[in-house]
Amino acid sequence: MEDRERSDKRIEEMSLNGWPALKTVLYDGWLLRFADGYTKRSNSVQPIYGYSGNLDEQINRCEELYRAQGQPTVFKITPFAEPAHLDARLEELGYERIDQTQVKTASIIDLPVPRQGDGFHCWPELTDEWLDAIARFQGLSDSQKETTRRMLAGHPLRRAFGLYKRGEVPVAAGLVVLEDGYAGLYDIVTDATERGRGYGERLTRGLLGWARGQGVRMSYLLVVKNNTAANRLYDKLGFMTRYDYWYRVKK
Repeated sequence: MEDRERSDKRIEEMSLNGWPALKTVLYDGWLLRFADGYTKRSNSVQPIYGYSGNLDEQINRCEELYRAQGQPTVFKITPFAEPAHLDARLEELGYERIDQTQVKTASIIDLPVPRQGDGFHCWPELTDEWLDAIARFQGLSDSQKETTRRMLAGHPLRRAFGLYKRGEVPVAAGLVVLEDGYAGLYDIVTDATERGRGYGERLTRGLLGWARGQGVRMSYLLVVKNNTAANRLYDKLGFMTRYDYWYRVKK
């Protein structure tokens, strides 16, 4: 059990590294992340290490810091959040539980990958073409697009930015980040007008195939529990749930 918890905590650390924030504050074992409000992953309190203070005072301080940035205070609650009664206390304070998410892992040793020339392309650094595709697929505003650029540019970990194209037109996009023998999948998205045609699966297989070519044998990802289509794909690829987390946001 201790080995499993230690491994899950390491995956949690890698997931924070894989999708960075623009600014961070470490406060008594809690990591506060800020990225101009774009994505809860990069704009939330991560209570990941030992805690020693007054809980309500610490929550209030977090609220002050996010308020100063013009952002709502969001807490990410994992099985490792400290103190253990944090989730219950946030509920008492009027924080709503949203976006239950599953962290899944899979071996990619024997995963079939697309043939060469099958429409999959990837680059080791962020490109304008990739960013334009992600922005279009996700409906990002100009400011959100620029925040994404700032978050992902110059990252120290090895990565591949993947596109799947139908002819010359990008129809799916995603990112894989390598760390400590794992390939983390992020922002796997298909053009809304092209869904149901297998492009997302081909993109995912392409990214994992690239990772395997770098000597990686395991993968992890984060997926919202009620995202039926995504979970169907990841089940097909052999991903199994390791643990769940959710967010708490003030009502």
